[in-house]
Amino acid sequence: MAVRVRWVTLAVSLCLASAACNSTSPPSGPEATCAHACGARAPGCKREECGRGCNLILDRLAEGEGDRIISCVAKTTPACNDRAWAHCAARVGPHTDGGPHAPPPPPDIEDEGE
Repeated sequence: MAVRVRWVTLAVSLCLASAACNSTSPPSGPEATCAHACGARAPGCKREECGRGCNLILDRLAEGEGDRIISCVAKTTPACNDRAWAHCAARVGPHTDGGPHAPPPPPDIEDEGE
């Protein structure tokens, strides 16, 4: 009986592990919408490159900047690599100027020059 329980436990564990390791499953939600738009508007991008790029810019998709980034990626040479996606994501919308300035150092840190 104990041997049978072990085999059943092993079989269930293997099924769960194989289901969890499906890294090629299609994206869903805004990522899927982005990948579909990328495939339609950036003809130089492969399906896998669109999926990877849309995953890379998830934060920008939440900000509603997906269309502008896809347009930028379609115009970039070479298009669809990680650098193109990152370059375009950093140069559209509110992040165009590089973002806010760094905060000043805390007041308890003294300058060495004084």
